[in-house]
Amino acid sequence: MASVALGTGEARVATPEMESTEQFIRVIVADSQAIFRAGLRKIFAVEDDIRVVGQAETLPQAISAAKKFSAEILIFESALAENPIDAVQEILKSAPGLRMAVVTEAPDQELTLELFRRGAHAIVSREIDSEIFVECLRTIAKGEPWLEAHAMKWVMEAFRSQGGRTHSGRSKVQLTPKESSIVSCVTQGMKNKEIAARVGTTEQVVKNYLRKVYDKLGVADRLELALYCLNNRVLLEPKVAPVQPTQASNQTKEQPADAETAETKNHS
Repeated sequence: MASVALGTGEARVATPEMESTEQFIRVIVADSQAIFRAGLRKIFAVEDDIRVVGQAETLPQAISAAKKFSAEILIFESALAENPIDAVQEILKSAPGLRMAVVTEAPDQELTLELFRRGAHAIVSREIDSEIFVECLRTIAKGEPWLEAHAMKWVMEAFRSQGGRTHSGRSKVQLTPKESSIVSCVTQGMKNKEIAARVGTTEQVVKNYLRKVYDKLGVADRLELALYCLNNRVLLEPKVAPVQPTQASNQTKEQPADAETAETKNHS
């Protein structure tokens, strides 16, 4: 991969040929440590689908890069800003389609929760394993949040403590038994492949169910889904009408797509 030079002024962009290749996940790296930026370039150089299109070493450069560069992801060092929470919010306001992976020196519960609330898609430690970081970027490039186990635990605990708060109108939405099972797995931090194995279906069927659940509850991604369900006690009080075990069971095993239709009819 062609490296991206960093000058003393604004961060620079990669070659036009590289930037226009749509199959790449285009990344901006904003970090004060040159050795960290160089390390990321080496890691991404061996990946076929990730390209660094710009770099920055100060907050003003990061803000400028977010506005000017065509990229899917901004890797942002929290220490670049005196108030990283406000900085993330400002950057996302200027570049709404950008996904941010915020790099911290160490896990921080309060910072993690607030950054997610302000729109960050991932918060990772500087010591994160390179393979896991690559997986993280591929996940958030799809628009999904990426949560480490401890971060998911923090999010769950924070919103359980606010369980009495509800959203009028949406809290009455009912989920089918299969939808409830899948949503329960999501709130445990499970991936689609793990969910499919748990409920006895395929990853594609899990994705189909999740799209329907997102539409029902008015959420955009897995993080919002987890927060919504905890806030509104969807999993504690699903209020789902009974289904006929034999018919539902047979359809789930033989025709996963039809099972969804059958459950929906039973609750319409």
